[in-house]
Amino acid sequence: MSDTVIKVENIAKKYILAHQQQERYKSVRDSLTKKLKLLEDKLRHPGKKQLNPEREEFWALKDVSFEIKQGDRVGIIGRNGAGKSTLLKILSRITEPTKGRINIKGRVASLLEVGTGFHPELTGRENIYLNGAILGMGKKEIQRKFDEIVAFAEVEKFLDTPVKRYSSGMYVRLAFAVAAHLEPEILIIDEVLAVGDAHFQKKCLGKMEDVGKEGRTVLFVSHNMSAVESLCSRGIYLDCGCLGLDTSPQAAISRYLENAYALADNVLLANRTDRNGSGKVRAISFRVFDAKYKEVSSLQSGKDYYFEVGYLNYTEKALSNVVFSFDFFDEKGNTVLLFRTNFTNSNLNLNAKAGYVRCKVSNLALANGLYRFSVFISHADQEILDFIQDAAYITVDGGDFFGTGSSGLPSHCKILAKSEWLSVDSYELET
Repeated sequence: MSDTVIKVENIAKKYILAHQQQERYKSVRDSLTKKLKLLEDKLRHPGKKQLNPEREEFWALKDVSFEIKQGDRVGIIGRNGAGKSTLLKILSRITEPTKGRINIKGRVASLLEVGTGFHPELTGRENIYLNGAILGMGKKEIQRKFDEIVAFAEVEKFLDTPVKRYSSGMYVRLAFAVAAHLEPEILIIDEVLAVGDAHFQKKCLGKMEDVGKEGRTVLFVSHNMSAVESLCSRGIYLDCGCLGLDTSPQAAISRYLENAYALADNVLLANRTDRNGSGKVRAISFRVFDAKYKEVSSLQSGKDYYFEVGYLNYTEKALSNVVFSFDFFDEKGNTVLLFRTNFTNSNLNLNAKAGYVRCKVSNLALANGLYRFSVFISHADQEILDFIQDAAYITVDGGDFFGTGSSGLPSHCKILAKSEWLSVDSYELET
């Protein structure tokens, strides 16, 4: 139909994963012997399918179909590894599907990850013109938008500096400004906006809303459910590479949360595959203890707790300067608490094989509610070792934080804080 700008028909995407062998040393003779054995087996059993233990097929997307109309603002949500980024790369023509077909009508601008879309050796000014040309725009058309792009990105002082010298925040600001202001019919944005600060994220969400109101189409991947709910008119939920739900944002978010809680309940942390990082260190268990080191399953506001994560160290070497981060999210994916070792110069030393990390939280300031919990581990803020979203969920269902019996207003505010109130006479203010 004329108002359909994206039509996706039964697309699937296969990757071949190469597994590193754990052998410390392999000689040329070993390699030749292995190849000869494979050849011998093939000659003896010509009809037998040959399996290579070093290579594995991985289907990032499986039989996904949907249509998107002009002016739709579509939030695409799902756990890590659900296929969101693969889908956007296919829609952006960065990669081709293994099966199926897509039909896109209109000019597409994409912002998928820091480092894509710009030439690192060119200046910010030159990259603006380059991206405009890639989108099929003429020089005069780009010049008409140039000042607006620079003002939005707030990079005037660095406009003639090669973008390879930009910080990640500066890079994303300029990349988003270019993608959003050069008037594409279809704007595709991945989670990359999380790199920017809160002020810029708010600007970006406002701009995407304006783009949608102008009748252009927006595809937005985010783990921030509040942003998806407020910005999008439609929600697509991906689950393990399949289309789980194509519906309203609210219904898609509800399905996502239901499955996140079920996953934390039914799959041991050690067996979770929806994680990012090098895997040199992996979180394998999660428990919460009260002040007397008794394991608990629910929490109370105002009390002290220890949050414990067990880990395995696959490097078999003691590691120093390791960053641990625990994030608490409310039902909509908003971060309400963040505990991180490098905030307090408390980076940790890890044992060569395995161990536990405990984070003590005094006077828990969370209001009653259900919270999701993520685990992030990195080495000296340089290499991400492990990152699991929705590693567990925690219920806060009582407590007396204020000492008055009041639980606050959990539906309005998730963080509790004490304050002092005074009534001051008007004459005291005048003096």
